[in-house]
Amino acid sequence: MQSISRRQFLASTAAAGAASVVLPLITAHAARAAKPTIIRADTRVIDVAGRAAKVFGLIQPEGTHGLTMSAADSFHVRLENALAAPTLIHWHGLTPPFGQDGVPDLPQPLLKPGQAYEYNFPIAAPGTHWMHAHTLQEQQLLAAPLIVTDPADEGRDEQPVVVLFHDFSFKTPEELLAGLTGSAPASGTNGMAGHSMSDMSGMDMQGMSGGQGMAMPMDVNDIEYDAYLANDRALNDPQVFAVERNGTVRLRLINGATATAFWIDTGSIEGEAITVDGNPVVPVHGHRFPLAMGQRIDIRLRIPDETGAWPILALREGGVERTGFVLATKGGAVKRIAPAGEQATTALDLAFESGLVAAKPLAATPADRNQPIEIGGTMQGYSWTLNGRTWGDHQPIPVRKGERIELTLRNASMMGHPMHLHGHHFQVVAVDGRRFAGAVRDTVWVPPMREVTVAFDAANPGTWAFHCHHLYHMATGMMTVVDYSA
Repeated sequence: MQSISRRQFLASTAAAGAASVVLPLITAHAARAAKPTIIRADTRVIDVAGRAAKVFGLIQPEGTHGLTMSAADSFHVRLENALAAPTLIHWHGLTPPFGQDGVPDLPQPLLKPGQAYEYNFPIAAPGTHWMHAHTLQEQQLLAAPLIVTDPADEGRDEQPVVVLFHDFSFKTPEELLAGLTGSAPASGTNGMAGHSMSDMSGMDMQGMSGGQGMAMPMDVNDIEYDAYLANDRALNDPQVFAVERNGTVRLRLINGATATAFWIDTGSIEGEAITVDGNPVVPVHGHRFPLAMGQRIDIRLRIPDETGAWPILALREGGVERTGFVLATKGGAVKRIAPAGEQATTALDLAFESGLVAAKPLAATPADRNQPIEIGGTMQGYSWTLNGRTWGDHQPIPVRKGERIELTLRNASMMGHPMHLHGHHFQVVAVDGRRFAGAVRDTVWVPPMREVTVAFDAANPGTWAFHCHHLYHMATGMMTVVDYSA
């Protein structure tokens, strides 16, 4: 099987700004009787704080951004590449058979401009998911919601509100990466060097409290973005969702940011977290919830029986920046909210995670194999590793079909990492050695100097990516694979 190297990964977006002849659309699969839903990777223009920005998008022919489908149906989707560069889309949160996961060269090659590919597999379970490029194009907003509704919820008197958060820069992703690594910009950029490691004015380095009660110097954020977006809109012009007095709203929130974790703040309305990463949990009530890159959370809210407007904010981890949206009844006055608060938030921790209980846990069974995974790396030189190795020098995680696998993730670096496994859902079964029946997820946050153990069943043979969902950590090495055959 051919694997993708870091060079291939970076080269996959180098041509994004170059002119290219768009070829007639072709499919790799024979036509099927039922028509697939079409989703097109294309360019679009959005307004970011009064400035036009050309970005990418995943759009249906009639203009809908993203996909909504029922768990009762199959995932029958035709992906069309209308970009002037190769691309491929990962269906984050779904568990397709190997070959339909959307990671370049695992095993599907990138779709060339004008090409298309038809996917068809069972969905199996409902949930709030998303889809995105598994290349640097993700930074250019090549991402969209992927909502799988539950037929059992039909007729439920609640209003869905779907929001995708992102971090945005007017620089190219190649420039941002070059600024982190201290190297020259990759081909396809406009020649600007971005930040260098000797000029930290563009980086946010803060001394934060580490795990287990020790004061540690913690690297919270490594990129200062131009804006933070909620459904493509900054907080100076937020999206306003019309809601009813005394009505029930189900927030379906997706952190599609490439390098930014958020705290979700529901303000004066108490929220009830009911799912994480599309999987149900015993409800947790609160006003502030952590949301790492790649993660999703569904929060149920009861709108007060009064006229009003209620902002829901996403607060940047370790910073004052924020984005968000507004829920407003008819006649509710929407007040202006500054895109920066007065006080920096704390770093994401494991308090919320440690209190989650899966509503549908994995079957109770002992692990057949426990694989330690040491998360390493440093801002100095900007190299990120799993078990001391970078992608291209990685060793696959050994697995056999039918085994219950536990991965003990120990973070020896001074940045938090959202670790994501493709093709499977796992259950959080321990934090710092304390065993419990935690949430079922596909992406888990591991803070500095902390340890999280997850368990999954090896029931979907293939070669599956396992990586940090911080795009630039993945691009500089923090990725390996879980590899097993039928």
